[in-house]
This record gives sequence, C-alpha cells and structure tokens, in this order.
Amino acid sequence: IGVAVLATGRPCHLRYNYEQQQQYTGKRSPFFTTVRYAADKATGKIKAMEADWIVDHGPYSEFGDLLTLRGAQYIGAGYGIENIRGLGKTVCTNHGWGAAFRGYGAPESEFASEVLIDELAEKLGMDPLELRAVNCYKPGDTNPSGQAPEVFSLPDMIDIMRPKFKAAKEKAAANSTDTVKRGVGVAIGIYGCGLDGPDSAESWAQYNEDGTVTIGVCWGDHGQGADAGALGTAHEALRPLNIAADRIRLVMNDTSKAPVGGPAGGSRSQLVVGNAIRVACETLIEAMKKPGGGFYTYDEMKAEGREVRQYGKWTTPCTSPDENGQGEPFCCYMYGLFMAEVAVDITTGKTAVEKLTMIADIGKVNNRLVTDGQLYGGLAQGIGLALTEDYEDIKKHSTLIGAGLPYIKDVPDDIELIYLENSRKDGPFGASGVGELPLTAPHAAIINAIYQACGARVRHLPARPEKVLAALKK
Repeated sequence: IGVAVLATGRPCHLRYNYEQQQQYTGKRSPFFTTVRYAADKATGKIKAMEADWIVDHGPYSEFGDLLTLRGAQYIGAGYGIENIRGLGKTVCTNHGWGAAFRGYGAPESEFASEVLIDELAEKLGMDPLELRAVNCYKPGDTNPSGQAPEVFSLPDMIDIMRPKFKAAKEKAAANSTDTVKRGVGVAIGIYGCGLDGPDSAESWAQYNEDGTVTIGVCWGDHGQGADAGALGTAHEALRPLNIAADRIRLVMNDTSKAPVGGPAGGSRSQLVVGNAIRVACETLIEAMKKPGGGFYTYDEMKAEGREVRQYGKWTTPCTSPDENGQGEPFCCYMYGLFMAEVAVDITTGKTAVEKLTMIADIGKVNNRLVTDGQLYGGLAQGIGLALTEDYEDIKKHSTLIGAGLPYIKDVPDDIELIYLENSRKDGPFGASGVGELPLTAPHAAIINAIYQACGARVRHLPARPEKVLAALKK
C-alpha cells in the first residue's frame, strides 16, 4: 500500500476477501510445551519446575524472540517457584504467519502450567483450588522473571472463589445425568502491562479560551474504548480545576496533531499512555497556579506569557530481561482467577460452557462499563480457543465458520465478574491494564472442567468433540 501511495500520490486501499484475510494475516503462534513440577508430597508446595517449549512462528521471524521469551515469563506464572529450568525455541515453518494476538504468549504458556496444576493436585490427592492457594504468590515470592509481584491479589481471590467453587461442584454433581456430565474447573491468569523494559508515551494538555481543556494523545483504539480511557484519566488528573467531563476535549490518534503514544498492545495503554496524560495535566495545572492561590484565566496566562499547552512524557521504571529471562520487565501486572462450569455430552463429546466466573485485579478501575466489556470479550474468545478455533487446513479454515469462531449461543449469558481494586503505585491513579488478562487462562479452566466432568483430559487444543471422545476412551 505504501508503494502504491508513493507511486500514485493518492489514497490507496487493500481489500481482502475473507479467504485472503485468513491466509495473509497473522495467527497466534502455537506452542508445543512440556512442563514438569516437583512438589512436597505432604504440603503440596511446588519446589521446582522444568519447562521446554517450541514456538511455531511460521515463515517469518518477526517478534519470534519476544514471543518465545513469554514462555519464560508466564509458564508457571502465579506461583512462587524457587527453582526453574527452561528452554524455549523459536522455529520457522511453512505454517501460518505467527503474529501478536490478545494475551501474546500467555494463553499458550499458562495453558500448559495451569492444566498441569490440576494434574499435580490429582496426584497429591488435593483439591485443585487449594493447591493453588498453597502455591500462589505471597510476600517473599518472585515471579518466573525473578521479580517480586507489586501486589498480592491471588490469596484474596481464592478466598472469594472458594465458596463459589464448592457450590458449583455441588450443583454439577446434582445436575449430571447418565449422558451429560457436568464439571467445574479453575485457572489462574497473569499478564504484564507494557513493552518489556522501559516503555514511554507522550501527551499534551491545553487550556482553551472558553475554559475547556483539550488533550492531545495517541491512545490507539481497536474498539476497546480508548476515548473513555483518555477522558477518565484526564478528568481525574484535572480534578483541582473542578472541570466537568463534558468540558474536556480529545484530539486522538492523529499523529500530525498529537504526540507519540506507542502501540495499543501489551495491555500498556491505560498504564503508559494514561500516565503521559496524567503528567501533561499535572504540568498544565502547575502552569495555571497563581502564587497566592487559585488559577489564572486563559487571558491572564496569555498576559503573563505562560504556555497554555503543556506536554507530558512518562516512562516505565523497568529493566529489560537478561539472557535468562530475569529482570523487571513490567512495573504493573494483571492478576485473574477463572472458574468455568461445563456440560459434556459423553455420547457426542460436545462441550457446552454454562457459566464463567472471573475475579480480576486490574488496579483501580477507570471506567467500569469499558472494563466489563474487555473481560466479557476476552472470556468469549477463551471459549473459542478452548473448544472450536483452529487454523491447520487452509481450505477448511478459510472462513469464520470453518475456522471455528464461536456462535452467540456458545457464549453463556451467565458470566460473573468480580473486581479486586488493589492500587498500583506506578499506575495512573492506581490503575493497571486490562485488555489481555481475560484471555490468559479461561481456556485452561474450561479444559480442567471437562476433565472434572467426565475424566477426559485434552492436551491439544481445541477440544473438539472427537478429541473429547478419544480422551474418554483412554
């Protein structure tokens, strides 16, 4: 497209039909993963983990090294494990082009370690939620990157989920029949916010003649509500001016007018771009302050020669990981606990997800409606990842239906969301990120629930009916 624009001097558009869209755009890279835990037989405390993962990145190496690093960061995430040995490999193949997609490495990594936690619980004769309670992050623990978690949300999440898990298991047992078996599964999900290491964004805030404030920022929007995020953050930062939200204007995502914000990826926007907005607004407020108290008007600022537009830049206080994946790549993480309730028809192998429960710590919530939408969307994608979506056969999988996109009826109306709002010291007004957390591990909870329902353990996604039937026979 760039060449065409340069050659013609006119706007140009590349239009794919859906088959081309499937074949020419990136797909999530599959991991082939082997994980082992060593645990104390009496207490269930995990003493060591060994992992080996191979990343099928398709024909291009772009970001393959970073994606492979995600295995080191997120296999075993959520648990304080003192001894970890792992080896990840990026492999180029003639399969689909591997590209970034929601969760970027965490769904592949945490699927393996979260399913293995359930298998370990069975070997130890322990309840899978209680085994997680024994091992989840507590003060003194580090994550797989050797970094101390910034908050310790997981023990509280497990306490909240415990009675819900008990009630769900009792309900599943009571409602199972000879042909339809019901089960409940859980999984922990973790993801970091930002690009690994130092990550920056810029913004400006301008005081206008009519008393309004304009924010210039590039907070990329895939439909997730970047305007609400920018407005909510600016409104909070401008509280000293006592300015209403409808008096704040936004100039967004026009790089000829607004400064660099960086990519809308890595669940970084609320953290990194939000902090840039905060700094710009705080700098503007400082410029507006009168020595004796109160604030200058627009005309007074002009008369005083004060700049009515102030810039803000913020950089994460992070370090890039070393050759062993050790460091402090993210200053803020997201923490989640998933519970899936499923029904498995053992005559057909078809699985239906009847309810999903998610407890999320994304720091202080900026806009509840927007974050609810993020969690609902990620959970819906988790159902597709667990049960139906695939891209192996170019002909078969070249349409939305053929590739296994879930239907509306495949996503339950019964989805319960619970927030734990642990403030982040580095987040804007205590916020962390949200976008990728809901797709870190809901699929693992679904797969664990299938096993609890009928004893069929599926280790290769998706868990299509024929795979469930084959596992049942074993």
